[in-house]
Amino acid sequence: MKRHLIRQLGLGAVLFVASACLFGLIAEDVVAGGRLTLLDEQLAQWLHLSASAEMTRWMLLVSQLHATGAMAMYTGTLGLLAFKKQQWRRVAMLALCMGGGLLLNVLMKLAFQRARPEFADPIVTLSTYSFPSGHVAASTIFYGLGVVWVFGRTRAIHWRVLVLAAAAVAVLLVAFSRLYLGVHYLSDAGAAFAEGVGWLTLCLCALAVWWPEAPPIPHARVVVHAPEQTNPNP
Repeated sequence: MKRHLIRQLGLGAVLFVASACLFGLIAEDVVAGGRLTLLDEQLAQWLHLSASAEMTRWMLLVSQLHATGAMAMYTGTLGLLAFKKQQWRRVAMLALCMGGGLLLNVLMKLAFQRARPEFADPIVTLSTYSFPSGHVAASTIFYGLGVVWVFGRTRAIHWRVLVLAAAAVAVLLVAFSRLYLGVHYLSDAGAAFAEGVGWLTLCLCALAVWWPEAPPIPHARVVVHAPEQTNPNP
């Protein structure tokens, strides 16, 4: 058990450091107005000029399904189901990862106060700050939790690969929808992904140390004894 915890914390440390470094590099470039911000502007203008009515409808749907209110509803539903089953650790995990992640994103927005992309004819107009993307951060944490739960319940490679690919596609789709709608830059999405991975990793490592998951109760073995045979000829 200790060896498993050490491996888990080691992997968590690597993921946390990597995500923190990625967030730091992106944030430094954004604050300094470096090369990444030039790519931000070019990509934002190209996506805006390439927009179509049909694509806009789909991207609006994806964005609305991953808005803060929607993600809070999904999390609350899962939390209520876990509460009814008295799965207190899962309730705490949802509250800490999702609730804390959304709060962290708000604090990051207030710290950087980056304005959103501007267009003469915007598709969507928002007055809040842009960096980092709340939609992408929340999606990264939410779908990341799904990956963690599946990995914890099966060792089958095909299921693990499938859920990891599905989560990656979902997060990428959410990120693209926000860029397409012109409410975020590429660096906003990249920083939000790093933020989500870092926060999720930190929460999971903290829970592993302070509230380890109980091992499954082994099934009782039932031993059936064959009836004794009597010798008909004593």
